[in-house]
Amino acid sequence: MEEQMVKLVIQIPCYNEAAELPDTLAALPHDIPGVDVIETLVIDDGSTDGTTDVARSNGVNHVIRHRRNRGLAMAFQSGLEAALAIGADIIVNTDADGQYEGEDIAELVAPIVTGKADIVVGDRGVASVAHFHPVKRWLQRLGSAVVRQLSGVAINDAVSGFRAMSREAAQRITITSSFSYTTDMLIQAGRKRMAITSVPIRSHPTERPSRLFKSIPGFISRTLATMLRAYATYNPLRTFAALGALMLVIGLAPIIRFLWFWLNGDGSGHVQSLVLGGALLVLGVITCLMAILADLIGANRKLIETTLEHVRRLEEQSPQKPCNESPKPSLKSDVKN
Repeated sequence: MEEQMVKLVIQIPCYNEAAELPDTLAALPHDIPGVDVIETLVIDDGSTDGTTDVARSNGVNHVIRHRRNRGLAMAFQSGLEAALAIGADIIVNTDADGQYEGEDIAELVAPIVTGKADIVVGDRGVASVAHFHPVKRWLQRLGSAVVRQLSGVAINDAVSGFRAMSREAAQRITITSSFSYTTDMLIQAGRKRMAITSVPIRSHPTERPSRLFKSIPGFISRTLATMLRAYATYNPLRTFAALGALMLVIGLAPIIRFLWFWLNGDGSGHVQSLVLGGALLVLGVITCLMAILADLIGANRKLIETTLEHVRRLEEQSPQKPCNESPKPSLKSDVKN
């Protein structure tokens, strides 16, 4: 029986990366143990500096172009869909700014090649990276600790964009955040019981400021919102039940206060406590009922995701033309959407 060839697709989301992209592409490996074919895929997220032309002139196999900037998360999701369509068995995501060492891709994909993991995250060792500002190191460690609690996955560098995944894992991932895919993806994968691990990788300082966020407070607030939204999506009963229980407990406090004064013959002057407590109890009960409803919606979401996964598999079984030749907009070499 003929052994199936293993194809690796290295996807690179880009937004105005014409200056940095050639060096990033030149550093990518051409031969990896356990991998037969290596192809590159650039997702040009509405660049205005000729990133698409630079990608093509530097030998990129597949290019997808968004008409306007849609954000890193949507560029990442577009890359996953395109990589699956061109037959990727393993997908690696890396940045175009040269932050990650291209040679480390071999280490990154090794646990997937050997069947030990579905997803592998490159660990930069944020606690000891010399070119990270001390505040950034602390924030990275804190954020990773929060993600570990929300996802149940023991990953020390949750916001690392240098990661690999198997074809099966990519079929089950659908990014819904409009900001960044990193934490959303890990919380999804953790709740779907995928095998996730990390490997140490090298990283380099970048010359330019991040294009993902303009300030540290803005990054923190948007990241927290993404994590809480992803957690609530996959744990609706626990999330809303906890909020409802908190309201019930808080509502009991003023009611107990009113009862204390009432038993001591001074209840008439503390009716406000009774009204406030009663309102909080009603809100708590309503929130608990919402928890049940949200859990039912969550169960329906699981069915929809399972259906989507089956649809993707069926689409992949049908004959597909190469990415550069397909007439379908989602698979064209220079797709514009």
